[in-house]
Amino acid sequence: MSEDKKRQPVGELAIRTLAMPADTNPAGDIFGGWVLSQMDIAGGLVTKKVAGGRTVTVAVDSMTFHLPVFVGDTICCYVEILKVGNTSIKTKIEVWANHQYEQDRVLVTEGVFTYVAVSSKRKPRPIDSEYS
Repeated sequence: MSEDKKRQPVGELAIRTLAMPADTNPAGDIFGGWVLSQMDIAGGLVTKKVAGGRTVTVAVDSMTFHLPVFVGDTICCYVEILKVGNTSIKTKIEVWANHQYEQDRVLVTEGVFTYVAVSSKRKPRPIDSEYS
């Protein structure tokens, strides 16, 4: 078995969704921007739990698109907390796809995103959590 086949997702499963025809680019593959938005949603769901309130995306520090996503694929976004600072949370987000009618999942995209905890006035606020 190859190393890629042995690798497993890292982090918390935050979302699972189905890639639909409306999400395609002109070539017929799933648009990378749609995948990026799913990653951002997943990161936001996890970081708001960590921060105990609203978080906003302040940076996409890196992105790597390994493989295309196709219509009918189920994608799963896994979020790993890398670092919790005073107001910020750095995450690694992996996207794994199950191709339609296949059992094996493959890593299709990964990136590092940074979120900041904000107050109701949209100003950075300290994170009060067990992670900090």
